[in-house]
Amino acid sequence: MSTQSQNSQSQQVEQLEPKSDLWFTLKKYAFSITLLVPALQVVFALWAVQNQQPLWLWALAFINFVLVPLVDAIVGHDEHNPTEEQQANMKDERFYVWVMYAATVMHWVAIFATVYAVTHMDLAWYHFFGAVLSIGAMHSIGLVMSHELGHRINERMQVWAAKAVIACSGYAHFNIEHNKGHHKHVATPEDPASARMGENLYKFAMRELPGAFYRAMDLEKERLERKGKGFWSIDNEILQSWMITLVGFSAMVIMWGTAAIPFLVLASFYGWFQLTMANYIEHYGLLRQKTADGRYERCQPKHSWNSNFLISNLFSLHLQRHSDHHANPARPYQLLRDYPEAPAMPAGYPGMMLLSMFPPLWYALMDKKVVDWADGDMTKVNLDVDNKEKLISKYHQEKTVIVEIKEPGNEPA
Repeated sequence: MSTQSQNSQSQQVEQLEPKSDLWFTLKKYAFSITLLVPALQVVFALWAVQNQQPLWLWALAFINFVLVPLVDAIVGHDEHNPTEEQQANMKDERFYVWVMYAATVMHWVAIFATVYAVTHMDLAWYHFFGAVLSIGAMHSIGLVMSHELGHRINERMQVWAAKAVIACSGYAHFNIEHNKGHHKHVATPEDPASARMGENLYKFAMRELPGAFYRAMDLEKERLERKGKGFWSIDNEILQSWMITLVGFSAMVIMWGTAAIPFLVLASFYGWFQLTMANYIEHYGLLRQKTADGRYERCQPKHSWNSNFLISNLFSLHLQRHSDHHANPARPYQLLRDYPEAPAMPAGYPGMMLLSMFPPLWYALMDKKVVDWADGDMTKVNLDVDNKEKLISKYHQEKTVIVEIKEPGNEPA
């Protein structure tokens, strides 16, 4: 990115009146919601089994899909970015890290508590489903934490915490695929984790879930080969996380029987699907253009959909300020900035992820936004191959170039 472009971005992200230090102090402690969510799940699960009230197993799902979008709409956006001085004070504040360490432990406690509840109650299938949705909602926060911790590749404790929290859902390959694959190929047809316009969520999942898995396996195999080691080495980071999953899940099966297995499998899969939904909405239809040398242009703020609602951003550790994350992957979550010029979704991640499950509603809302983003030029959009011709026919707008022809003899002297 050129110096001129960087300066332009710096001016744009600092255009609002800075908030006081008190605002960012309050916001710092508000990120404790990362710890509060699994703690609430422990309470809900134990209360349900203690009082034989299975509706409490739905509570976290209700908070995620109903309460958070509603509060988002009421509270609105947080468009303020820290000043350079505030960033300097916040950058090395260890609270932001330690709250994730504590939440990592609490995620495992919440899974144990929920499995205990599920295996000690006579549940109708729909209450069992409610428990799956609630743990899946919790997994979505765990995946966000692992994403944040996994980017701190030079801090060994954070890397291991990333492996431990991702192990809650058995999605061990995520950080390798995300850091070394997705960030390199984001917003291109080559990226299985970047959704194409006209591709519904379920078709995307069939491409993204296996594609991300195989890419991560190849990347880790290549890394180990460079070190002269085989895939089954103890240094394989995917296997390390899977071992944590195996130990934790086995402990629950030993304590409460094989009845725990269906719940653990379904809740884990739904956690994966939560990540798939997030990947689907984050870059839908956006495409990096190729430069003269055949390479893709550098990822810019315009290549990620943002959603700067205050409440859901606290739940997602500022993941919804996605443009800044891709522009600056090493920037810790507390410092991620809002780019007013970046394309924006009309709701926070929970609301948009729910909408994505209904393709006609998703297309009706987001396809027009993609067309506007591309200024009607569908050659600049990441299009689903099977729907490419139909989408071009429907949306492509030819630009008329007006050439002024001057009459002879009317030239200025």
